[in-house]
Amino acid sequence: MEKKVLVIKLGTAVITNDEGMIDESVIKKIAGQVATLSKQYNIVLVSSGAVGSGKSFIKNYKGTLTERKAAAALGNPMLIQLYHRHFSTYHIPVAQALCERHHFANRKQFLQLKETFTEFWHNNILPVVNENDLVSNIELKFSDNDELATLIAIGFDADTLMLCTSAGGFMDAEKKIIPQVEKIDATIMSYVTKTKSSLGLGGMLSKLTSTKLATSLGIKVIICGLSGRDTLISAIQGKSGTTFVAKPSNLKSRQKWLASGTVTMGGVYVDKGASKALHARKSLLTVGIKKVMGNFVEGEVIRLIDEDDVIIGVAKTKLSGHEITKNIAQKNIIAAHADDIVIF
Repeated sequence: MEKKVLVIKLGTAVITNDEGMIDESVIKKIAGQVATLSKQYNIVLVSSGAVGSGKSFIKNYKGTLTERKAAAALGNPMLIQLYHRHFSTYHIPVAQALCERHHFANRKQFLQLKETFTEFWHNNILPVVNENDLVSNIELKFSDNDELATLIAIGFDADTLMLCTSAGGFMDAEKKIIPQVEKIDATIMSYVTKTKSSLGLGGMLSKLTSTKLATSLGIKVIICGLSGRDTLISAIQGKSGTTFVAKPSNLKSRQKWLASGTVTMGGVYVDKGASKALHARKSLLTVGIKKVMGNFVEGEVIRLIDEDDVIIGVAKTKLSGHEITKNIAQKNIIAAHADDIVIF
């Protein structure tokens, strides 16, 4: 039986010390647990920490975009060397994969990326993924590695996505970790504090956004920590962290790829009638669009947002944002065909 896919995202705060440098003892611990899990899963490791590793070499570092790019270019090889050293103990070669947004936005490039990762797994090679910060423009950057890990999990049809955080799980109002969440509703959202760690770009709000998308597409999400013994393994077993239950999903691989384009630069706000039609698997007409957001072109994947400001799905457009705006009151003009729409 073919192994299921497991995507593990390691945040900056969980693999660095108080000075922001990589904690080698944590990498050693990760290597042992991932080696065990690799017997059951094809694993992708999405690792932050490159900027933290390289920033000490930048004089008077202030965290500007250019400085972050330089720090990442310095830190990435340092980070991959640490992974290589500790995974070699378990005879697992490590491959570095630096991704950019267009690798996911372009279907042909995405399929090539997927084929390469499949080749890694066939040869017992562990891909360690990070964003290619050196060349990514600010407009095309992933918002954080939670987003990158989620896109990989969706696109690669993963069974489970693990988001490792210093919090150790998702906490309620009394700061107690909730073992299992069936649905991300208003109560769950009320527990979120919009703070970010001093080292990472994420925060629990980002993780919940990623989790809601992944679970809606049939992927189980686990938010857990790394402190303690065998925490990754115990979290997979449901003994630690928080497990977010996946919803049933029968979407085809192409539809999941479309859904992985949810984090885009553009979108449209639809009225109640259009929202109802979309949930009934109908095409999106310009007459049902209330407002266009962003400058997107024909063929791009955009967000579909309802009147309650909730992202209800994504669509590959037949028209540019300008053309939709020009025809916003016109009837019988298709903005996106039903076959190119994914509703969450």
